[in-house]
Amino acid sequence: MDKVRFGIIGIGNMGSNHGKHLFEGNIENGVLAAVCDHNPARLEWASKELPGVAQFSNTTDMFKSGAIDAIIIAVPHYDHPRLAIEAFSHGLHVMCEKPAGVYTKQAREMNEAAEKVNLVFGMMFNQRTNCVYRKMHEMVHNGAIGEVRRTNWLITNWYRSQFYYDSGDWRATWAGEGGGVLLNQCPHNLDLWQWIASMPSKVTAFCHEGKWHNIEVEDDVTAYVEYPNGATGVFITSTADTPGTNRFEVLGSMGKLVCENDVLTYYKSEMAEAEFSKTNTAPFGAPQFETIEVETDGQNEQHDGVLRAFVNKILGKGELVANGYEGINGLTLSNAMHLSSWLGKTVTLPLDEDLFYAELQKRVQDSKVKTNVKATVAADMSKTYNS
Repeated sequence: MDKVRFGIIGIGNMGSNHGKHLFEGNIENGVLAAVCDHNPARLEWASKELPGVAQFSNTTDMFKSGAIDAIIIAVPHYDHPRLAIEAFSHGLHVMCEKPAGVYTKQAREMNEAAEKVNLVFGMMFNQRTNCVYRKMHEMVHNGAIGEVRRTNWLITNWYRSQFYYDSGDWRATWAGEGGGVLLNQCPHNLDLWQWIASMPSKVTAFCHEGKWHNIEVEDDVTAYVEYPNGATGVFITSTADTPGTNRFEVLGSMGKLVCENDVLTYYKSEMAEAEFSKTNTAPFGAPQFETIEVETDGQNEQHDGVLRAFVNKILGKGELVANGYEGINGLTLSNAMHLSSWLGKTVTLPLDEDLFYAELQKRVQDSKVKTNVKATVAADMSKTYNS
């Protein structure tokens, strides 16, 4: 194989962007061979914008066609694991849009299916290509700030008006999307949070459902976490703050990193805090530190970078930006936040996946999404869960 032939499932906003970039030759050694969508209007759009690309109205026909080597899944959240599992069974490589799914039981089954085949499995965590976050990851993991003691992410620049939520019956519903700001806007942040600072062991969260909008899912969240080493963290997000903020801090025993406005600042301490505390003799003494604006390589290839790495991995020429198996990590955090809020108590990881699923099902059954959609979603959830 010298080129990877792609099929895209779902040619809405994200799928159409991936399709255009592949069609225009932006992904070296990657070609767009087919698209699949159950909406005739989207296939009509593809006829005009992607001439010569094969079209399918159902995934099974595309999987069996022999026209593709890999797929990009760009459909509603609940369908991500189901389609990935089916694609693996047909010998196809899989790139999955975020999030990995709606609940971790679902994502775990997807990971187990991937383990059984010798295929490439990637997750579209394009923010991992951002030079600032890559540098944060590098510095935390090479010990530049010592042992992590505290993390704080205030990520509220996700403003959405009521018009946005009213634009589709499935939007901001338990049956349609499976969650609100945590599952729709924040999967990238939750992934980066754990990628850079590691997974916590305890989660306590307050997820306010419909606090600022007429919706049934969360639009305002404050979460507190504890890490195995005793470090703590706070994650705050909302779709109602304007102007919003995006400020990510990681404090360690030897300094601090602050990411804000696309600038990474390093507060480099002269010595470890514990050592200073033991040896200092001044009543109000504190370690001195140097403030450094960190240089990066300036590269931020986003979605195209993820797809180029995916193609290279298939061709044996490189590594993935984000392995598909890692999608379950950020999803675990959002599931734990929801469950903590629903139960009104701290949730300890590993997550009780059966309990989360049961609580989610209660909300799906009461969802305001159209009845026929809700019935389909419930059936799909049951099928996946019991497989």
